[in-house]
Amino acid sequence: METNLAEPALIPLVVILGPTGIGKTSLAAEIGPRWDAEVISVDSRQFYRGMDIGTAKPSPAELAQVRHHLIDIAAPDETVGLARFLELARPLIQEIHRRGKLPFLVGGTGQYLRALLQGWQVPHVPPDPELRAELEALAAHAPDALWRRLLALDADAVEFIHPHNLRRIIRALEVSLKTGRPFSELRRRVPSPYRVLQIGLTMERDALYERVDARVEAMIDMGLVAEVRRLLAGGYGWGLPAMSGLGYSQLRPYLAGKCTLAEAVERIKLETHDFIRRQYTWFNGDEIHWLDVTEEPAVAIARLGTDFMSG
Repeated sequence: METNLAEPALIPLVVILGPTGIGKTSLAAEIGPRWDAEVISVDSRQFYRGMDIGTAKPSPAELAQVRHHLIDIAAPDETVGLARFLELARPLIQEIHRRGKLPFLVGGTGQYLRALLQGWQVPHVPPDPELRAELEALAAHAPDALWRRLLALDADAVEFIHPHNLRRIIRALEVSLKTGRPFSELRRRVPSPYRVLQIGLTMERDALYERVDARVEAMIDMGLVAEVRRLLAGGYGWGLPAMSGLGYSQLRPYLAGKCTLAEAVERIKLETHDFIRRQYTWFNGDEIHWLDVTEEPAVAIARLGTDFMSG
């Protein structure tokens, strides 16, 4: 006689995504208590302690409104890559669900979101400083050499790594060389255990650029330059991945006396615009309910939430 075993129920999961500066954090803090939610940050820059202003971490008031996870979990000289994020986020989602709360994934790091939602199984291969230094030296001598070397080891890498994304090329080579297997082969997937509602926040692009430009100015007024100086004084150098983020690396020429603060701030703004364009590329094609933040989306969000929780 056949026995039909019921499949385990999928864990409900709400994602609040969108480009930087759109208001994801404030929305999560506003609706989180009504949805009995807890937030898991999916912002790869907010993992690091002492990097507060430039990463636009939640304010003390927002942290008090709803419980947050995966913020300030590492020092700037540690690396919280995709594999480590998945190792931390997956059990957190289960724990939040077991406590009767609704997990909110909030952030704009598209690759991390996609990996979690699509069940990527990413190998945890610790960084190898000597191998990285060797690969970086090769890249400095012949910029295209690493890309050709990666394709020789893993032709499928062209499907998910841009030939100009040096950091990801180095990481893929590092994993392939350390494991002896193509990086793409190691990125297998398993069925997702989640039932997902994705809410995307957006607005007209030029207006968004104006909004993030104003936020950059506000960060400077809040003491971003002093924050970077404190990090450098604490021994966290420019070569660290954490220090390559928006709002940090662009201040390096200014602190070295090679440009004015106004020029550095303009560079932050322009590179933030570029980053926003890349973020939209990551989100393209996913099943996302896009809402314009200038049109007071509270009613639509409430409807989506009611339908989702009753589904």
